[in-house]
Amino acid sequence: MRVAVIGAGRVGTGVAVLLQRAGHRIEAVSGRGPTRDRAARYLPGVPVREAAEAAALAELVVLGVPDDAIAPTAEALASAGAVGPGRWVAHLSGATGLDSLESVRVAGAGRLAIHPLQTFPDVVSAIDGIADCAIAVTADDEAGYLVAERVAADLLGVPFRLDDDLRPRYHAAAVFASNYLVAVSAVAADLFEAAGVPDPVRAMQPLQRATLDNLARLGPGAALTGPAVRGDAGTIERNLEAVAAVSPGAVPAYVAMARVALDLAVRAGRLDAEARARVEEVLARWS
Repeated sequence: MRVAVIGAGRVGTGVAVLLQRAGHRIEAVSGRGPTRDRAARYLPGVPVREAAEAAALAELVVLGVPDDAIAPTAEALASAGAVGPGRWVAHLSGATGLDSLESVRVAGAGRLAIHPLQTFPDVVSAIDGIADCAIAVTADDEAGYLVAERVAADLLGVPFRLDDDLRPRYHAAAVFASNYLVAVSAVAADLFEAAGVPDPVRAMQPLQRATLDNLARLGPGAALTGPAVRGDAGTIERNLEAVAAVSPGAVPAYVAMARVALDLAVRAGRLDAEARARVEEVLARWS
């Protein structure tokens, strides 16, 4: 297919590179600031054009713009006559639904959402990280799903169909799996540093890798370890005192996650009601 990428940032550029490698023709890319430098480095020979001009050249228009810019960008393309019957417009957002592309649907184009379930801090990670990752695809009809699945396969990912009304739930799960993992790791690094652990981020990596390996091998219920699943109220009390001394703002997060861990331990049949009650008594004092 002839492809244009509007918003060729980290992910958009990575997608363009992978589609080009799969045999698609990248007609043009569009974007602000560093887009021209990214195109010169990763997509030599691909022109950088204004959005409507780029989209008019393509059968598939990929929107790599921020979530809040998807609808206005789609409206601008539709108003300019850059998309219409026989064209497809896909956004790369995990949280945003197909309604953000309503204007291109009215213009006659097919609308798609294609979201790799992966994190991309830079272009190289986007190029290397999409392979083998799950890719959520959403479309209005079977023809759209087939196009989206083909694109996902050409990105070397593993496509699965996601209902449009479930996308917010799906994205919230991704936030827990990735963004909050980084956030809690930052708190852990601060506490390790306060305890005198040298190079705390590096020091905790084997622990975190082993935890993720156990999760993949055993599932959440069996992989859970620590004071919550043991019903160790005294250790949790001491943990909270330590967190309050170093990072008091993290105390509510510790309490909330301890309760999540308690729920998981109970569902897994690893914690009885009496032990849970002892821990809940401690958590209540810190709530």
